[in-house]
Amino acid sequence: MQRIAIDAGFTCPNRDGTTGTGGCTYCLNAAFNPAYCTPKKSITQQIDDGILFHRNRRREPHGYLAYFQAYSNTYAPVAVLKEKFEEALQHPDIQGLIIATRPDCLNEGILDYLGLLQQRTYVAIELGVESCRDETLRRIQRGHDFDCVRRALAGCRKHHLPTGAHLIFGLPGETPADWLADAEDLNALPIQHLKFHQLQIFKGTPMEHEYNEKTADFHIFTMDEYVEFIADFLERLNPAIVIDRLAGEVPPRYLAVSHWHNIRYDEIVKRVEAELERRNSWQGKRFHKKSGRSL
Repeated sequence: MQRIAIDAGFTCPNRDGTTGTGGCTYCLNAAFNPAYCTPKKSITQQIDDGILFHRNRRREPHGYLAYFQAYSNTYAPVAVLKEKFEEALQHPDIQGLIIATRPDCLNEGILDYLGLLQQRTYVAIELGVESCRDETLRRIQRGHDFDCVRRALAGCRKHHLPTGAHLIFGLPGETPADWLADAEDLNALPIQHLKFHQLQIFKGTPMEHEYNEKTADFHIFTMDEYVEFIADFLERLNPAIVIDRLAGEVPPRYLAVSHWHNIRYDEIVKRVEAELERRNSWQGKRFHKKSGRSL
């Protein structure tokens, strides 16, 4: 299955003044949106253009999932969500939805609706967690704490919604030792999928200014460091959790700090696989199933 990214014109509570303005300090959605993906087009047109985009790249999937990616895609009344999600599902090539959102944008009414929708099509939630540490969440202006993540995931589980989490490795004030310890927190969560990104500092964001002022607070991975770290992390991670992505990749023109020399994502995956093979290791090698802890 191939994801077709969609920008449905949503915003976030920490952009519109509900919990803050300006968004998370690291965020630049333009860096992740494909060229065909814009709310100026209808959802149907974005899907058509997205399918053509992937066909031109010689991808031949068995089907397509509408990936509501930009900003917080449950931050609206249920009636608005129904209109947008149903338009995507009416497309003949779409076989389900992946909905990226924030943990503070999933109330009971929305979860009830998504739970009903899940009974007739595939629906998965991708939850922006970013960090397991409240101090970091405050520093990057997320507008919620880690307990909010736990509550959101419990709600998704109650409504039988498969749920993934998105994490950033490299946020200021955190260390590789912190992230390896966080694997135990993640193993305890009711998640089925994980997506990892190394911190990428984008031009024009508050984090670019913070990095220039407090460079010592940041851990910017080299490629070799990141490959070794990801292998360490995977060894501690519950092997039942599916990895959707190991690293981030954006056009170099958006980056304020460039250090990986435009290495493509496929090459990163190959290097992580090679490192695991070198170690004779695998995801969950150091995970203890009964305790849920890593050894």
